[in-house]
Amino acid sequence: MTVTYSSRVANATFFGFHRLLLRWRGSIYKLLYREFFIFALLYIVLSLVYRFVLSVDQKRFFEKLSLYCDRYAEQIPVTFILGFYVTLVVNRWWNQFINLPWPDRLMFLITSCVQGRDEYGRLLRRTMMRYVNLTSILIFRSVSTTVCKRFPTIEHVVEAGFMTPEERKLFENINSPHLKYWVPVVWFTNLAAKARKEGRIQDSVDLQAILKEMNKFRTWCSTLFGYDWVGIPLVYTQVVTLAVYTFFIACLIGRQFLDPSQGYPGNDLDLYVPIFTLLQFFFYSGWLKVAEQLINPFGEDDDDFETNWIIDRNLQVSLLAVDEMHMNMPHLTRDIYWDDAAAQPPYTVAAADYCIPSFLGSTTDMGYDTPPPPPGGALTHGPGVSPGPGSRPANAQRPGASRAGPPATRVQTPQQRRHRNLLPLHAQLQVPYWLV
Repeated sequence: MTVTYSSRVANATFFGFHRLLLRWRGSIYKLLYREFFIFALLYIVLSLVYRFVLSVDQKRFFEKLSLYCDRYAEQIPVTFILGFYVTLVVNRWWNQFINLPWPDRLMFLITSCVQGRDEYGRLLRRTMMRYVNLTSILIFRSVSTTVCKRFPTIEHVVEAGFMTPEERKLFENINSPHLKYWVPVVWFTNLAAKARKEGRIQDSVDLQAILKEMNKFRTWCSTLFGYDWVGIPLVYTQVVTLAVYTFFIACLIGRQFLDPSQGYPGNDLDLYVPIFTLLQFFFYSGWLKVAEQLINPFGEDDDDFETNWIIDRNLQVSLLAVDEMHMNMPHLTRDIYWDDAAAQPPYTVAAADYCIPSFLGSTTDMGYDTPPPPPGGALTHGPGVSPGPGSRPANAQRPGASRAGPPATRVQTPQQRRHRNLLPLHAQLQVPYWLV
């Protein structure tokens, strides 16, 4: 039931969203057309009564009432209340999606850590994954209307193959008034401990990894149960709904076009059709409909989660991974880049424009060159830095060296002069920094 349109908005184009406005399934038109029709019909009835039914004195009273409703309807903080509420609902909806139980990480661990290609090894792995899927079935039955219609009783779960008749007897004999989605988790942990004792799981670290991942899977299931149990406070939903409805009830009277001859401010035109009032109803009521659709994503709306598809996919993929694909892998062969140190996959003609050079940092193109080393390659002390103990001054004569002729004058290159200009002021003046 999920409406997917990602491919239509992959690229930003001129009027890119206009292609989405004409879709019906999952659209705001489908959600709102009944309320919109009723609002427009009530507005037309009131307008006709004001124009053709009321007497002159009754018209003057209705005009005063319309001005009063129009003045005070704007004091209802519809935008603030509705915006905060919809934000809360959308965040709650997304958190429920990211906590949907997926068995992929568990099936990877089970197929790699539970050894044995014999029938008993297959039975261990398949039973463990069946318990995982059974846990999600029990949770989805309690929160999703579509799954509850598919598996209304435990007998239907047994017929679907998620539970054996013997397991059903054990399940029903457990005397607990609470939801028993945790029972298959206990069976799973006991079976994993048995596999470790029998040597099917060869290391305690592997057993710990499997149990840790199973606990995370159980956390996802309990999180969905918690969202179903504790919803947004009813009083908040009532406040938002009453704010929107009372605002537009006031608009039915306050937004009527009054007699222009009476000179009421803002009523110079008589247009019959309140275009901007209808747009305001469309946007505000549509906003409320978004919250109404997303507050429980486990129903039967167009954008609700495909829980039945999730059940089918998880069972098929998990059993395939732990059974037919267990230790079934292709032969090792050399890849095509075996002797290529700079591997570069090819591009098609259509993708040639997306081959770009590597990013080396934002300072690469600033144009600063690295200053060259001092003449002779010797390390020298920086300006204002005294030599360490035991070091020879820069103008000291080497032992046995001749002093014939004046000392050579050091000529600085342009790069050295520029490097010196980049030094701090106290380094350029060769004085202590606290004197600058």
